[in-house]
Amino acid sequence: MSVARRGTPGTGSAGTGMALAECTLRLRADDDVAVATRDLQSGTVLHTDGAATLEVTQSVPRGHKLAVRPVAVGQPVRKYGQVIGRATVPIAAGDHVHTHNLGMDDVAHDYEFGTARVRPPAPEGPRPTFRGYRRADGRVGTRNYVAILTSVNCSASSAKLIADQFRGPVLDAYPHVDGVVALTHTSGCGLVPTSEGGQMLLRTLRGYATHPNVAGLLVLGLGCEMIQVDQVLDGLELPADTLLEQLTVQESGGIRRTVRAGVEAIERMLPAIDARRREECDVSELVLGLNCGGSDGYSGITANPALGHASDALVAYGARSVLAETPEVYGAEHLLTRRAVSPEVGQRLLDRITWWRRYAEEGQGTLDNNPSPGNKAGGLTTILEKSLGAVAKGGAAELSAVYHYAEPIDTPGFGFMDTPGYDPVSVTGLIAGGANVVVFTTGRGSVLGGKPTPVIKVATNTPMYLRMAEDMDLNAGRIVDGEATLEQVGEEILTKILAVASGEQTVSEELDLGQDEFIPWQLGTVT
Repeated sequence: MSVARRGTPGTGSAGTGMALAECTLRLRADDDVAVATRDLQSGTVLHTDGAATLEVTQSVPRGHKLAVRPVAVGQPVRKYGQVIGRATVPIAAGDHVHTHNLGMDDVAHDYEFGTARVRPPAPEGPRPTFRGYRRADGRVGTRNYVAILTSVNCSASSAKLIADQFRGPVLDAYPHVDGVVALTHTSGCGLVPTSEGGQMLLRTLRGYATHPNVAGLLVLGLGCEMIQVDQVLDGLELPADTLLEQLTVQESGGIRRTVRAGVEAIERMLPAIDARRREECDVSELVLGLNCGGSDGYSGITANPALGHASDALVAYGARSVLAETPEVYGAEHLLTRRAVSPEVGQRLLDRITWWRRYAEEGQGTLDNNPSPGNKAGGLTTILEKSLGAVAKGGAAELSAVYHYAEPIDTPGFGFMDTPGYDPVSVTGLIAGGANVVVFTTGRGSVLGGKPTPVIKVATNTPMYLRMAEDMDLNAGRIVDGEATLEQVGEEILTKILAVASGEQTVSEELDLGQDEFIPWQLGTVT
């Protein structure tokens, strides 16, 4: 796939001539559409091969699709060499291809297992390292946080009041403590602990409690809830050097007394946590979470495949890298099953797709029109198109494992975690699984952050990056601008991952974002 283009971004004027390759990207030779790399006005004449020309019949915004050949009504339309939908009306060469003439196609895939397994070779040169916090259980943290973990929403206000006491200069005396974060949620009371939803919440809370980025832990409950503090801690194998305190509001005598007791508990932790130091750690200790949000027509061309390049490099070094968002691989899952290390791993992914079909139907919805209004404004039309671009974040490495939501990410290599497409819920699952760095690609401009795990945000296009530069860490739009190759940006992402893992702050950390993005997936009956 060639993604570099020539020329500068601009607007094609009606009646003028330019080369098709100067203003569009055709990702595969058999594709029916090309992606516009600038706004194309109706009447613009594009030169193709030899003396042939193509006239733009309808204005095509940057990032949207231009038909490069006619497609009869009912026939499939291809992009990335894959079907992204069917023509709902006849499409002529030069037409703008979008929601007005392209519809969903329920493609019947012939699933194969393990027929496209690739083990990326380790890159040449010295083996990378980063400076992390080695925990007593052998895992490595990229941050050194104190977490206040609530068992129930009823203790959320108390947790926030405690955390607020450690904002600003109060932590200046502890420069090696990254912060005190209140991890609150809206569940835990009328939720049966043995139910699917109860078990998912407990798994999420326990994943955060044992996370290598958490050095000190205060578990805080109300006292009468269904999900009790003791249930969160029951059987939990905390690293031996994680400092632990627990409180309930009712036993402590109310909110004011609880806040005072919580502050005192954390103050006891801080000197010991601050005494810990980063040390040189092998790159294989990284656990990378892969996510995207606010996607556009460039996501599958720039940031996502560049992140896939970085993911493959980490996998080659023995690290773990995990893709997520099951509704956003729907329609492209056949590409992942071909990469599965075994039929069992591939089938586990298909089982999650089946679960999601049923889950969507029970909620009177479907999986076939996932793209949001912002996605569509950015050029994405169907979930098939969106998913084909989304899976590019996972590179080409073989699929080693499939995890349920918030399950421990314990298998080296490339994996997949079942999560919703809702960004903070998805990232919460990845962090609960043990991700110590997250890379998040966005085309429309998501401002997501994360705690206790840093989130690196990568822009898919230059106009958005320039507009929101203070909220983005990297610009992958340079690939389409012709200023960098996909591989070069992939290496930049890898370099940024190592730097952030060693303590460099992301833009979202500079803004102190992430506490509000702790949102566990809620399932099941609330009584």
